[in-house]
Amino acid sequence: MNNVKKVCVFASSSNFLKPEYYEDAKRLGELLGQNGYDIVYGGSTLGLMWACAEQVKNNGGKIYGVMPQRLIEMGCRTDNCDEFYSTDGMRERKEKMDKISDAVIALAGGFGTLEELSEMIVQKQLGYNKKPIVILNTDGFYDNLLRFFDTIISENFANKISANLFYIAQTPEDAVEYIKNYEEPQTVPSKHEIYSR
Repeated sequence: MNNVKKVCVFASSSNFLKPEYYEDAKRLGELLGQNGYDIVYGGSTLGLMWACAEQVKNNGGKIYGVMPQRLIEMGCRTDNCDEFYSTDGMRERKEKMDKISDAVIALAGGFGTLEELSEMIVQKQLGYNKKPIVILNTDGFYDNLLRFFDTIISENFANKISANLFYIAQTPEDAVEYIKNYEEPQTVPSKHEIYSR
């Protein structure tokens, strides 16, 4: 049994996506709530973020929202969060989300999601966290990015064990099962592990 209680979900804030993306986001939220997990997310009622968070709440989980002041001033904040945190900017937002969460799932998303996911992978690569990191590959959304990750590794920009830093889930069920069964690494990576082939 691991200690995962709060799952940070990175996801699109767009309301103009294909139905499949919202369906997976809602199903993930449903499963998280039913399995006793809370959600840490961006704090709005927009896009896949809210589709997931709302279902967590509807299924017994709590919502922790984190939003930079600029987006609050734009009127993006929701009052549906059990706890809400405002931050000075995006860097502080990521830091807060990282600090209060025990696991990460990246749904389909844009540049913000990509930035958040990349930072969490690097944090784990360097031993700053040992959290499960899941990429939910709805409808093959991340196929091209994952091929690029393969290129990064095959061209020695990162070593082969970097592929073990994250898990690729094809369904929400797969994502939640991975988190439920995740075993945290017992040691932090060594210099040799990080910088060798």
